[in-house]
Amino acid sequence: MLNRTIDLFWQDLCIQLEKIKEMKKIFLIIALAFSAVLTLDSCSPKTTTGTVAAKRGNVSGDWILSTITFESIPEIAVKSFLGENSYKCFIGSTWKLTNSGNGTYDLPQSDLCSAKTQNIFWSVSTADETFQFKKINEGEKPKNITDGYRLMLSSASKDNMVIKSPIQYGNGSAYVVLNFTKAMN
Repeated sequence: MLNRTIDLFWQDLCIQLEKIKEMKKIFLIIALAFSAVLTLDSCSPKTTTGTVAAKRGNVSGDWILSTITFESIPEIAVKSFLGENSYKCFIGSTWKLTNSGNGTYDLPQSDLCSAKTQNIFWSVSTADETFQFKKINEGEKPKNITDGYRLMLSSASKDNMVIKSPIQYGNGSAYVVLNFTKAMN
């Protein structure tokens, strides 16, 4: 009788060990599947807002800077802007951005500013979702110019584009927000 009990004990133990081995296999399969999903997700491209069109083709065209607003900074604190005496010089300006990267912006005549056409060379960075441009004067080549402007491309669609110019204000960052509408040709 004792041998029979020992045999049953060992059989039961072997069955339990087989069940544990099967559970370990199932757990390993689930862990591998979860790891694969995490790896695929971490390798997929990300956008911060989901609305940014970080392609040159989506930004190229003729744009009118219709309004300028401010985030985390009072309007009066912004004196000069993008190399001009006042941010107000840019309101109503027309930006012509060709797909080749060449472009211009035309500032309208106002009480604060003279009418002006500025040649630029521009680009869009998909890595950090920025709009960048350099001012190009007569006889200059873009590759020889080291100064320029790097702005955040906040959103872009076929009809509207929002670009933010980050500036330091107080102990934090603030933004001058450029709101563009597509020019009707």
